[in-house]
Amino acid sequence: MAQLWGGRFTKETDQLVYNFNASLGFDKKLYKQDIQGSMAHVKMLAKQGILTEQEKDEILKGLTEILQDIEEKKLEFSPEYEDIHSFVEANLIKRTGDVGKKLHTGRSRNDQVALDMKLYVRDEIQETDMLLKELLETLLKLMEDNLHTYMPGFTHLQKAQPITAAHHFGAYFEMFKRDRSRLADTKKRLNYCPLGSGALAGTTYPLDREYTAELLGFDGATLNSMDSVADRDYLIEYLSDLSVIMMHLSRFCEEIILWNSNEYQFIEIDDGYSTGSSIMPQKKNPDIAELVRGKTGRVYGALMSLLTTMKGIPLAYNKDMQEDKELAFDAMDTVKGCIALFNGMLETMELKKENMEKSAKNGFTNATDAADYLVKKGVPFRDAHSIVGELVLFCVKNQISLDEMPLEEYQKISPVFEQDIYEAISMKTCVETRNTIGAPGPEAMKKVLEIQKKYLEDCEKH
Repeated sequence: MAQLWGGRFTKETDQLVYNFNASLGFDKKLYKQDIQGSMAHVKMLAKQGILTEQEKDEILKGLTEILQDIEEKKLEFSPEYEDIHSFVEANLIKRTGDVGKKLHTGRSRNDQVALDMKLYVRDEIQETDMLLKELLETLLKLMEDNLHTYMPGFTHLQKAQPITAAHHFGAYFEMFKRDRSRLADTKKRLNYCPLGSGALAGTTYPLDREYTAELLGFDGATLNSMDSVADRDYLIEYLSDLSVIMMHLSRFCEEIILWNSNEYQFIEIDDGYSTGSSIMPQKKNPDIAELVRGKTGRVYGALMSLLTTMKGIPLAYNKDMQEDKELAFDAMDTVKGCIALFNGMLETMELKKENMEKSAKNGFTNATDAADYLVKKGVPFRDAHSIVGELVLFCVKNQISLDEMPLEEYQKISPVFEQDIYEAISMKTCVETRNTIGAPGPEAMKKVLEIQKKYLEDCEKH
């Protein structure tokens, strides 16, 4: 058992205790960030005259070789090391001798692990953000292609008013756009460097913490050493961001599952993103959508676990905080995989436009427009509402739509109706006259598309 802290102890740690305490099995994911942080620390130590230039160069060379050997799988993570920090440092000492023992000057594992996790989360935010951007590009194309694809809009899972598929997809565009904004906010708040905080009370060495922060791309150094080593707010916030992303994906998946059903038949999922049944040959199951929906709880679990871990911890660092990694790493990988797979499913699915429009017509989604027609002819809205209720009752009894109802039947219920009622309640009129910004009408949607295109173009520039 390779430990870097044995001087205080008279006997080795019990093996069971060691295994329970060790974290290399999962914190090995942090190897790049650990080496990146060590390199910046060493450069700062040399700048401050705490290490010589030769010592700095030897340590940097050793760290570079360790990183390369890990990447090329020449160096394996051995369970004899307690964590990634001791693994890197012990291997450095093997390669450089006593000079490697100077790497840890002016820092603690507490500020080291705080740094590693911040760097890792920052990298993960970038990867998640890029996947969301790709998903938004897919949604934008679907919106552009379906400005005149009519479908029912729902409230309470009941057909309510006609909309377009472009408008429906646009709702999710807004959700994922907000998700990217949340990620950017999280990154802004986490982007302060904890290295140099020591175990909890800083150090007597003349460190230049601002220089270290600059080398690592932070906006500055953290201002309280106790908070620096005890803070996991940024990780809780990131897991919250991921939970909201999964909630949005799950809602979308639920709709895709419904749309794919025999009752709806709004879409055809590509064979590459669905499976069959081992016993029922007619089945084509929306497994990817169901799995994404199912994995949402897994990500929520990581958030709740960390919130629970942190709720009773006094300042500063406590070993409980080692529990910030396993479920968090799983959540990060889960979300990235879900976004990528969902995007692939979305790109390849086929919309059955005729079925969507037929469903809108058959669900009396144009009933509100029939009431508006009467209002425009001078009928008070409450009276118009009642009259259209009678129209719908007649259609239900006769199994027809409002479009199919004869004019004489309209006029039996209200003489105000004229031949132009059919034009007023057509899907085209119902949708395309709704052109206030944010509505499904094509003129309103074209303005929105321009805004969303510019948003994605501006993202490219930055």
